[in-house]
Amino acid sequence: FADLVLETWDLQCERNGREHRTAEMGCQQLVVRRGQPFTITLHFSGRGYEEGVDKLAFNVETGPCPVETSGTRSHFAVTDFPEESGWSAVVQQQDGGSLSISLCSPPNARVGRYSLTLETSTGYQGTSCHIGDFILLFNAWHPEDTVFLRDEDERCEYVLSQQGLIYQGTRDYITSTPWNFGQFEDDILSICLKLLDTNPKFLRDQNRDCSRRNDPVYIGRVVSAMVNCNDEDWGVLAGRWDNHYEDGMSPMAWIGSVDILKRWKKFGCQPVKYGQCWVFAAVACTVMRCLGIPSRVVTNYNSAHDTNGNLVIDRYLNETGQEDRRSRDMIWNFHCWVESWMARPDLASGYDGWQALDPTPQEKSEGVFCCGPAPVRAIKEGDLQLKYDIPFIFAEVNADVVYWVVQHDGSQKKSTHSSVVGKNISTKSVGRDSREDITHTYKYPEGSEKEREVFAKAEHKKSSLREEDEGLHLKIKLSEGANNGCDFNVFAVINNNTDTDRVCRLMLCARTASYNGTVGPQCGMKDLLNVTLAPRAEKSVPLCVLYEKYGESLTQDNLIKVVALLTEYQTGDVVVAIRDVYIQNPEIKIRILGEPMQKRKLVAEISLVNPLAVPLNNCMFVVEGAGLTDGQRIKELEEPVEPKAEAKFRLDFVPHQAGLRKLMVDFESDKLTGVKGYRNVIIAPQPK
Repeated sequence: FADLVLETWDLQCERNGREHRTAEMGCQQLVVRRGQPFTITLHFSGRGYEEGVDKLAFNVETGPCPVETSGTRSHFAVTDFPEESGWSAVVQQQDGGSLSISLCSPPNARVGRYSLTLETSTGYQGTSCHIGDFILLFNAWHPEDTVFLRDEDERCEYVLSQQGLIYQGTRDYITSTPWNFGQFEDDILSICLKLLDTNPKFLRDQNRDCSRRNDPVYIGRVVSAMVNCNDEDWGVLAGRWDNHYEDGMSPMAWIGSVDILKRWKKFGCQPVKYGQCWVFAAVACTVMRCLGIPSRVVTNYNSAHDTNGNLVIDRYLNETGQEDRRSRDMIWNFHCWVESWMARPDLASGYDGWQALDPTPQEKSEGVFCCGPAPVRAIKEGDLQLKYDIPFIFAEVNADVVYWVVQHDGSQKKSTHSSVVGKNISTKSVGRDSREDITHTYKYPEGSEKEREVFAKAEHKKSSLREEDEGLHLKIKLSEGANNGCDFNVFAVINNNTDTDRVCRLMLCARTASYNGTVGPQCGMKDLLNVTLAPRAEKSVPLCVLYEKYGESLTQDNLIKVVALLTEYQTGDVVVAIRDVYIQNPEIKIRILGEPMQKRKLVAEISLVNPLAVPLNNCMFVVEGAGLTDGQRIKELEEPVEPKAEAKFRLDFVPHQAGLRKLMVDFESDKLTGVKGYRNVIIAPQPK
């Protein structure tokens, strides 16, 4: 027999991409999911393959030093039936000189970039030929993969959807901001693999790191550490919270992960400036979805940052309601992290499913700024000793807050009301733009027997709240929404739930604030020394907050913190109430003109009305949307936008992918920043 000569081959990137749901990554490279067969075609010249005469085998290798014992190299022969375990290659069909072969990886294979080599031998003669590279991802569709997710709609949302909503604002006024995850956009997959190859564990021991890349728990921990740069590693984002972002991008300006990841690569893996919690979480979500691990961004309102681990957040106020910065413990208006779906074979049973991962650098874990994966189930059950970092997240959703009022003689009075941590934990619903409340997955109903059991197990003595129907009760209310550029009223509502007259002092103070709890200058104040309350009576005291007072010091978080302090003369008791008011930005209007169809030009008309009494300078619109705009489109307006005038422009774009897409817009200017808007567009497929 003459030698078998391989002439050409076809990795069938397009067909395999469709079957493996990776087609949107482009057909320039073969991207497949583990445990699922993919087909390649070999063309031989001269004569075709003859079973029994010719031997065919493949070699797959990943990482810099592939070895079989680490699972980073495998050698396997072409057979008639698939192997039970390990890699396999099976002849599918033969047509003259062309041969179709189905290859399949085991469902626990290492993910990453592989090289594929074919070895042919006839008798004693053998040749080997490198036929290309392919990338192997986790497979949420395969029942034996540790990231298997049963529901198809959930797989579409948490693995395939390139866009989403992230919840921000305050517990009383939840807002959503659009985000372009863009995990299938050009070059993002190779950037995610580069991120794995620049992580310190890889640089320390490349073989060991690559051999552990079959485990989503390991990958999640690496990604959580690599999204921030607090360990002098090559992390993606630098965090900053002090409202000085001039030497980078303000965290509020981003509308997607693609821009951030591309900048990281372009500037030689230098950290991109700047991120805050939702940016860290969204970038981690992109990387995890890109690698095939189902993931979502979640927001916890009134999130505790408990630095000393005692599950109590102590805050100190002086008699005018100003915070004394004596405690590193903070309450964040909201805090975002990621949940990723995976089995936990490293733990006892019962902890599979959603795992919390927090890439925002807050505290070190095993010497590194990363957090998780922590089984959400373990957080709910108070199983603090399990891996990883459960006490920290348990505190974020369960800590107690105690307000101490420091009198002028230095003595401290404990407020009788403890504000509430871990509220309205939120994520985007599957397949819809509405909010799903997942608080019940983190904690049992408040006051329930189960909650008491969990706190006992976690050694958490929850302070018993004074019943609201005794003594004095204080609340801060808002009559209607607060709009940027306008004055608004807040009300301190006091209830006397006793049978006697009460005489009190009421302090009301408003200050601009950031979402991590820090406050700026005062922008409204009232001090009433003589408030008399009849038995069982209610009194409402207004405070008008003027735009001319808050406008200059409002941060890009658009928050105003209102503190009310009620001191009863007779008993000396102090009651504290705090409310964060969200200042609403104007709406960005987006009109789509034309028939939305793949590969056909569309026009978007984008506009916003300046709500302020002053002109807006240096106005800029940034537009992006996976599958729609081909990267970011930036429009700088030449003229200032006068008060009550409209900033407007038209954008031409050609959608290159069909299906439901989001066109996302960010507006920046000198006085109004981080304004977001989006529009859902259904793109019809190109007619065949």
